[in-house]
Amino acid sequence: MKAISARATRGLNIGSVLTAADNSGARVVRITSVKRWRAKKGRQAAAKVADWVKVSVKKGIPDMKGKVFDAVVIRQKKPYRRLTGERVMFEDNAVAILKDEKGNPKGTQIKGPIAREILERWPQVAKTATIVY
Repeated sequence: MKAISARATRGLNIGSVLTAADNSGARVVRITSVKRWRAKKGRQAAAKVADWVKVSVKKGIPDMKGKVFDAVVIRQKKPYRRLTGERVMFEDNAVAILKDEKGNPKGTQIKGPIAREILERWPQVAKTATIVY
């Protein structure tokens, strides 16, 4: 996985409830794990923007409810710093559900803006977005 050009703060713990910003059928999801997490022994995993996470669907269409999917964090409330010196934060925490492990999105469009760091690490997800911030 490609590195992002920001000093992103890990602002989403395991168990965090997020909105699914795409039209895949999920509405509200909960983070169950963070893929490719590297940390000190005993430390609980936390996610940041552009991270690959496992989520379980809490609200949505009946076919998806209770199922576990891969997803990408596209927005986070916790401010993080870009290398240009600017600080970036969004109004909500949101994810985009992935169809497969190659990074192809399950939905065909994303509601709301996405972070520029998504464009660097997940270009297929960024193609479905209307606004890149």
